Amino acid sequence: MTSADENLQREVAALLVESLNLEIAADAIDPQAPLYGEGLGLDSIDILELALVVSKRYGFQLRSDDENNVRIFSSLASLTRHIADHRTT
Repeated sequence: MTSADENLQREVAALLVESLNLEIAADAIDPQAPLYGEGLGLDSIDILELALVVSKRYGFQLRSDDENNVRIFSSLASLTRHIADHRTT
């Protein structure tokens, strides 16, 4: 992972904690741990909120009907990779 990727991952972790008011430090999030259910314990409403914040922040649309959502939101690392590949801002 490049330093730019690491920086983006830290940024996304902080965004996740801030936007969802999580009671965990951003640097304590395991990049490979599941976001949904076990792991961070996010539910579908949390994922929708996160998708909205990510869309606004990084300038691309995350759609609820995207067949890749399970993969995209499977972990902090996978979400960060998706953002890196699709961001416009």
